[in-house]
Amino acid sequence: MADFIFFHSYLILLFPLFSFAIIGLGHINSDNKFVAKFAITMSSLSLGYALLTVLAYLSQPKHTVLAYDAAWLNFAPGLTANLGMYLDPISVMMLVVVTVISLLVNIYSVGYMKGDRSFNRFFALLALFTFSMLGLVTSGNIFQMFVFWELVGVSSYSLIGFWYEKPSAVAASKKAFIITRFADAFFLLGILLVSFYSQTFSFQELNSPSTALLLKDAGVLTLGTLLIFCGGWGKSAMFPLHIWLPDAMEGPTPVSSIIHSATMVVAGVYLTARMFPLFAAAETTLFVIQCVGAFTALFAAVIAITQMDIKRILAFSTLSQLGYMIFSLGAAKICTESGHHGADVNPLGYSAAMYHVFTHAFFKCMLFLGAGAVIHAVHSNDILKMGGLKQLMPKTYWSLLAACLAIAGVFPLSGFWSKDAILLAALQSGHTVTFLVGLITGGLTAFYMFRFFFLIFHGEARSHLHHVHEDPWMTWPIVALTVPTIFAGLLEHSFVAQVLPPHLGEAGHFAHPAWLPWLATLAALTGIGTAWLLYGEGKTEKATALQKAFGPIHTVVQNKFYIDELYLFITHKIIFNCVAAPIKWFDRNVVDGTMNLCGWLLQVGGKGVRLVQNGQLHLYLGATVLGLIALLVMGR
Repeated sequence: MADFIFFHSYLILLFPLFSFAIIGLGHINSDNKFVAKFAITMSSLSLGYALLTVLAYLSQPKHTVLAYDAAWLNFAPGLTANLGMYLDPISVMMLVVVTVISLLVNIYSVGYMKGDRSFNRFFALLALFTFSMLGLVTSGNIFQMFVFWELVGVSSYSLIGFWYEKPSAVAASKKAFIITRFADAFFLLGILLVSFYSQTFSFQELNSPSTALLLKDAGVLTLGTLLIFCGGWGKSAMFPLHIWLPDAMEGPTPVSSIIHSATMVVAGVYLTARMFPLFAAAETTLFVIQCVGAFTALFAAVIAITQMDIKRILAFSTLSQLGYMIFSLGAAKICTESGHHGADVNPLGYSAAMYHVFTHAFFKCMLFLGAGAVIHAVHSNDILKMGGLKQLMPKTYWSLLAACLAIAGVFPLSGFWSKDAILLAALQSGHTVTFLVGLITGGLTAFYMFRFFFLIFHGEARSHLHHVHEDPWMTWPIVALTVPTIFAGLLEHSFVAQVLPPHLGEAGHFAHPAWLPWLATLAALTGIGTAWLLYGEGKTEKATALQKAFGPIHTVVQNKFYIDELYLFITHKIIFNCVAAPIKWFDRNVVDGTMNLCGWLLQVGGKGVRLVQNGQLHLYLGATVLGLIALLVMGR
């Protein structure tokens, strides 16, 4: 039975693809009710078969299952890109996460997109996005992953710019597309380099010790792995390629939810985890991964504490949490000064990162869906125009309270367990600075999330609230997500014990200091307490006074350190004016001018030929006589 389920696991991808084809191509003008029911049905079937596949996988003793592996593209006699379904602990976990989030977002969108004239187009693009992400996480080789990687980019571009009448949405979609394509160019170079020397695209072969040794002997291991990581660097919006992610909030809130929780931005983390055994052989690569992740986590958290737009706060929160996941993978490399001998890698760094991907998906999805419900009620994104919503939106209030406690790392919610595992991995591996960055970031996270929470729900309303209510279509998914948000911590042992990188041994043989959970909890409670002192009553007077005290520093942070402006200066003033403009002049005046001159000369020559070839016999005879005379003169 298990083999039958594995063989037909392609149905998990087929259902959303069928939904895209029927809604987007066949029934784009169909009744909205039909479209909503059809999209939810296809999403439910995809989730149902994903759960069957997971149960079948868990019943098997095999660590990895290649459901099928058919030849697809033959690049050379010894290099073929296959097409298949790759099932292992992290791909199975992502199947559950993506299909669950997709179903809940589809249900939520029925209420959120009600009345939108592009209702059907939205559900078609959402199905394409889900298909692309499911294909990415089940790819059996890096070339197949790259194809779905680009499909994720195209579909996210379409969803971010969904409301294309808004110039800001168009600009945001172009920014996301250009920056991620820039990073993907390096990713493709890395694939070409690594596959050329290893003569394989297969993850199983690329992650084998023999491939790492082969690439090391060829002197391309570090370069190849860094180029591949660049793809994840851009897709997961690590600094300094982070500027597209906050602007992606221009899309509908369900889009923000699915992009930020379990799909597009997590693809970079998933790529790093998928290639982790190969990356682990390149010490420099893991060091870069650790530094980039740790800096992004702290950098984004600092910016988040100053933002006023409800969705931008969550966007920078996502950046910070992605930094957590990335630095956990990098911190898996044991520091030579840590005192641990006999092992190069601490598997807990890998397990903890994947565990945080799992827990973060649910509470971050809930936060975005809750933010969308609030925006839908208040008709504003500004948290200073909210307040007083606790009594009017009680289900949303209690659900978001659970989500804020989880992301802050408060016991016993899911975020506490995954964040504790990440901090423990950094500490065990001897990366003290990274551990401290993670600890400080945890305190900042608790502060800005409860600042977000108190200003939305507590105190008196700071604007007129008319007909505020909780839409059942939107409220039910939010409430449903509280279940994994609260209880996903029960799966900690399963992740630590079973979600392990291949070829790198098992977790264990590391100390677990009893004081660490208490210290992490103290950091979270400090952040929550500070937020309560400043914003607990839903007022902003104390915070405003504090902002004035910091003055220019607060302004710089609130403007995201002016990095967007720096990018615009570099692109418009330097690249466009100093590089593109001279090239444009050279192309139009020299290259085009040369071609135009050749065309003009040919045209003049043609006119001369037409004057001579006019059909008049006396002209031909005269020309013949003159030609003979010229030949006689020249002959002398």
